[in-house]
Amino acid sequence: MDRDAARPVLDAEHAAFVQGGVTVSVASRDAALHSSVSRAVGCRVSPDRRQVTVFLAGMGAQRLLRDIATTRTIAVCFSQPSTHRTIQVKGSDAEITRVEPGDLEIIGRQLVGKLGELVPLGYSEELVRSVFHADPADVVAVTFTPDAAFAQTPGPNAGRRLAA
Repeated sequence: MDRDAARPVLDAEHAAFVQGGVTVSVASRDAALHSSVSRAVGCRVSPDRRQVTVFLAGMGAQRLLRDIATTRTIAVCFSQPSTHRTIQVKGSDAEITRVEPGDLEIIGRQLVGKLGELVPLGYSEELVRSVFHADPADVVAVTFTPDAAFAQTPGPNAGRRLAA
């Protein structure tokens, strides 16, 4: 890690962005470098912005969860459908953690945000709710410390490291 350890990777604006009405894709890899990926249903950033927690539907993310448990590596892409604004956040200490009180409400608020993004683009509310639904009893939390964050919006700045 070559960044200033005293400073979080995400600034306040990026923390707000990743907790908004964005789509969230989570990836990891196994020891042989085979990738795994799953869609997350929400995200929580700690108040000090040093920890990010993503919420997954456990049944649909078993391989990803196994890879995270084995390698602890994680890459998460947050994308705003209406603008394609995208950032990627990476970590190397990911672990499966417990769902905290209030997390299901966070997931619900973020679903409303996704509806606000996707329904005006022509996707039905039923489809959006179906794609981003997770049975509350099946929600799994994965928490990590961001090591780096990158702009991934298509265009000339894609891949640029974000400065907090």
